[in-house]
Formats: sequence, C-alpha cells, structure tokens
Amino acid sequence: MFKRVLVANRGEIALRVIRACKTLGIESVAVYSEADARSPHLDEAHVKVCIGPPRSADSYLNMEAIIQAAEQNGCCAIHPGYGFLAENSLFAELCEQAKMTFIGPPASAIRAMGDKATARETMRESDLPVIPGSRGTLPGLADGLKLAKEIGFPVLLKATAGGGGKGMRRVDAAGQFEQAYREASMEAEKAFSNPGLYLEKYIVDGRHIEFQVMADAFGNVAHLGERECSAQRRHQKLVEESPSPVMDPTTRHDLGEKLRRVLRVIGYQNAGTVEFFRNSDGQLYFMEVNARLQVEHPVTEQVTQRDLVVEQIRIAANETLSFAQDDVEMNGHSIECRINAEDPFEDFKPSPGEVTEFAPPTEIPGVKVRVDSHVRPGYRIPPYYDSLIAKLIIWGPNRDAAREGMIKALESFRVEGVKTTIPVHLQIMKSSDFAAGNYDTGFIGRLLG
Repeated sequence: MFKRVLVANRGEIALRVIRACKTLGIESVAVYSEADARSPHLDEAHVKVCIGPPRSADSYLNMEAIIQAAEQNGCCAIHPGYGFLAENSLFAELCEQAKMTFIGPPASAIRAMGDKATARETMRESDLPVIPGSRGTLPGLADGLKLAKEIGFPVLLKATAGGGGKGMRRVDAAGQFEQAYREASMEAEKAFSNPGLYLEKYIVDGRHIEFQVMADAFGNVAHLGERECSAQRRHQKLVEESPSPVMDPTTRHDLGEKLRRVLRVIGYQNAGTVEFFRNSDGQLYFMEVNARLQVEHPVTEQVTQRDLVVEQIRIAANETLSFAQDDVEMNGHSIECRINAEDPFEDFKPSPGEVTEFAPPTEIPGVKVRVDSHVRPGYRIPPYYDSLIAKLIIWGPNRDAAREGMIKALESFRVEGVKTTIPVHLQIMKSSDFAAGNYDTGFIGRLLG
C-alpha cells in the first residue's frame, strides 16, 4: 500500500480522498491555489502545498507543478478526484514517467474511453446499442450539418473530449446549426484544449441512466448497479438517485453483464461510469464512459455499502477487487442533492462570498443522513471554480422514505451569507412527478418554467 498520496484537486472531493487515505493509513498531501489558501479541507491533510495563482490553468491544471509537488513531498501516487485532470491521459502518462501511480484508469483506457467518439465506436462493436449519430469526430461543420439532416432534428453536438455539459449544444433546425457548431467547438477548445465535436440524435423526453463499474488489473470487473441522473438543468445534474425508478432487475443484470464483458476485453481498470440514455419506449442507448470517479458516487456507496474511493486506492496499489459481482447487493434507496452556491431566483447566478452560517442536518428519523462538504462558517467561496459547496445524501429503506427524508433534511439545512440551490431542490422533491418517479431530462425545465 502507498505511504503518501498527493490529492490533485480541491474542496469537497479533495476532502473525500483525504479521508479515504486516512482509512487506509496513508498520509496525504493537499495542493491548493492561492484562492484556496484558507480552504478548510487543507487542515485534514498531512502536508499542504501551494501550486499557483487562482486560475485553474495556473494551478489545478498545471501538471508540472502538481508532479513537482508530489516528488518534493515523497508521494508515490496521485489521486485526481473528478474534474480538472481526472480524465487527462497525458497527465496519467506523466505520472507514470515520474514513477508515480495515477489513481485511476491507465492512460490507454482514458484515451480510448475519454474520447467520446472513440468510445461510441468501441461499444458499437461490442453490440451495445448506440444513439444514432456520427461515426467518430465530425470532420467539419458541413459534414455535421449533412449528417444532422440525414438523421433528423433535433440533434446534439457534444465535445469529444468533454464532460460536465461543456461544449454541448442542442440544435432543433438546420438554420441554427452553424452558430451552435461554432459555439460548441469554441467552448470545447477552451475547456478541454480540443475543439473536436461529435453528433448524436437528441432523444426527446429521455432519461439519463448510468452504471457504476470497478475493475482491477487482474481481469476482475464488477458493476454496482445504476444511478438515475435525469434531473438536470442545462445538461448539469442537480439530483441523482439509486436505484433508478424505471430499472427492472432483469435489465440491470443483462446490461451489467454486457458491460463487464466489454470492459474486461478492453482492459479497463479502476472506477468508471457507463452512461446511457433511455427513450420513452424503454430502450437504453450507450452515450459515453466517464473514466473517473463521479460526483454522484455517494448514492451508489449508500445502497451497496462499498467505499468506492478506498477501492480505487486499493486497486491502484495493485490489489484485487475486494468483492465479486455476486457480493454486490443493492439495499434500500439513496438520493443526492448537489447544493450549489448559486441564486436560483437570478437564473442560477454564482454566489461567491463568505459563508456566515453552515449548519447541515445531522439526523432525520427513519433515514441515514450523509453530507459531503468542505465548507464551514467563515469560509469564503472563491469565484474561480465550480459552485458546488455540499452534497446532501439520504438513504432510506425505500424511495418514498428517502424522498421524504430529503425534504426534511433540506428544510433543516441552514446556509447564510451566500445564496444556494436548496429552494430548487425542495421544489423538485415535492413535485408530484418526481414523487412518482415519472420524470426525464426535460423535467427541470418544465418545473422551473
């Protein structure tokens, strides 16, 4: 097992990894930008190292500075968390060159799956249904428009190196295509240093369902069931739950077995998420693979009682997967709400500033409460990064209990000094459509008007 691990991230996920290291008796090194110099998560690391000014490009995306910090502080592994460098194959290769273990999939798998167009072709060749669209990256604007006309509008333009809703545009008519293409390509270049786009048919009233997978270096692959992530605003997830209200055991088993086979064939290792889109007829289409840990991993942890971050570290340390597929059981139901520092009454405008009060719920009768957050009173949220400040996770013996527990937890969650999305989450939880499990990716837009 590793003696010391560098955590190449910030905030909530950095704290999550630091605590997983503590569980395994590993020392942690936390890197931070000048804007995060007083971030509370740094207090739990054994060592903290400033790696640059506030801009991500000069700090959390500065590969050379991160590897230098790891070398100078005796680290033998680097955990990237999610976002930033988590799906960067070059960074994974640089870690290997520096004789440090990258706690994530190998660079080859990140390249194969991180390029969304390549991943589509890989899954297509493995007989998994893929949403109709381009075979690989679009050569150019004219080719994209021609294909869009062939498969029919609406279509979705997506960054081939992307994630988090960046470099993505829905196009409803041919006259909108050129502007959408240029905007998506520019956004993709800025976010991922890759302007490449691919195109797929936009499924109206679809549901976003994803499978959590884990694999070791010895050919052992397991899935831990699915998560429903259809409660989205502008392609950004707001609420996740596990299991999905529309997934039946037979489909879960059959699709999970297909995924295990294809991931074993391509030599996938560590944590990953395979995302699908479900149409109104119940057909599931492969969308993409996120070759990393997901923001919403806690709901899977709650229903399976598996620590995915600890498992990541063990696998990276060349240990076998600690459980077999037959050991995985999904018990009860879990829901996660992403609490962002945004003003939902001002078009979700970011709300940085000092948090004067932060009092999350600790106990709700009949359910289990989990709060993943690095925030405490007096913490000043910087304006440079993602606005996520807490993840509120509720587990209940069934979906109704989890939803009702979430309502009580949200109502008792006190945050002052900044605006948050808690009012929107309450609106979602109290919606009759959400209560019935009858919602899709257009649900939030209809709910909020």
